[in-house]
Amino acid sequence: MDIVVKGRKTEVPERFRKHVAEKLNLEKIQKLDGKVISLDVEVSKEPNPRQADRCDRVEITLRSRGPVIRAEAAASDPYAALDLAAEKLGARLRKQHDKRFSRRGARRISAAEVPDHVPGAATMGGANASREEEAGQVPTKKVGSLEVQGDGPLVVREKTHVASPMTLDQALYEMELVGHDFYLFVDSETKEPSVVYRRHAYDYGVIHLRTDTMVTQTHSPEAGGTLGG
Repeated sequence: MDIVVKGRKTEVPERFRKHVAEKLNLEKIQKLDGKVISLDVEVSKEPNPRQADRCDRVEITLRSRGPVIRAEAAASDPYAALDLAAEKLGARLRKQHDKRFSRRGARRISAAEVPDHVPGAATMGGANASREEEAGQVPTKKVGSLEVQGDGPLVVREKTHVASPMTLDQALYEMELVGHDFYLFVDSETKEPSVVYRRHAYDYGVIHLRTDTMVTQTHSPEAGGTLGG
């Protein structure tokens, strides 16, 4: 397995690539997770001078036969950001390793206990404020699957994941592993798409998506034909 280092709208010097290989020791990682498939490191740069202290961002994504583990951090230079992200990745890898080899049938932690068991759970993965620009009367263009007015800037990232049904507790656990403020999953009880998300302090919320059969029938061709007949 190799480490893939790429830059998003920035060049990645060879010196930094060598530092990544030294910092992310594959031998140590494989001891914690022997089923690692890929390890990707993405470097990006924030051009806004007001964010000079967090202008360099590093995101590490580890994919294996188990859940995806992701860690990201921002700092004034890419080396410091890499150090912070590597520390988060190591903590999540150790947690996953300990859980895998814990006693079978051990009690899973509740949502309220997650911050006590996951380092930095209360502070990591803070949401970044989105930037919106007023559109006005400007030409519309197609970007990915969206129609965009004006020149942007707009970054469109589309991801498709294969999901296995899981419980709410498992969804909370995997959300902490990837370090996000929300996690989309298929509820094992309802078989419906759901989202668990972080609220304030140690509180969590969950949104269940349920199909409205009346709306579906109203918009279906068969329903329209029947009413029209």
